[in-house]
Amino acid sequence: MERNGDLSLLAFRGPGELDDGVRSANVESISSCVVGALGKADFLAFVDDHGLFPTLVRYALTRLRESDEARGGGDIHVRLAAALVYLIDISAQPPIALGAGGAVELALTRHELAQHLGVSRNTVTTALRALASRGVRAERRRIVLDDLRALRLTADGET
Repeated sequence: MERNGDLSLLAFRGPGELDDGVRSANVESISSCVVGALGKADFLAFVDDHGLFPTLVRYALTRLRESDEARGGGDIHVRLAAALVYLIDISAQPPIALGAGGAVELALTRHELAQHLGVSRNTVTTALRALASRGVRAERRRIVLDDLRALRLTADGET
């Protein structure tokens, strides 16, 4: 939460992502999921027993870099496309992510995307309209993606 009371969407996370820190935030799933709880001592013992500390450090640094890139400026169309591609890739819809075709829906709002990208809702709305030629449709409380291949090209900075 920001000092002025506004909520900030810090990151999107997918299945299997871990964090051992104390949380000062709430987590809300944008799709159905199964969760489990593991105490800190058990988690740290598992990490130690399996030599996972270097992996977790790389994981944390990658997530920090992703967050910085999402908010880091540059072409909003590329940043938005990259965020949508990332969400598809971490979603539980692997046939779509692998290019099997068909539409995929992401249950999130323009406001949530704006928070994630560090821009206004109007900026996201305008960018979503521009991405319509890449198979992106903004509907009420969801984003529908019809052409993942074209969206990936945009995310890679190709026109």
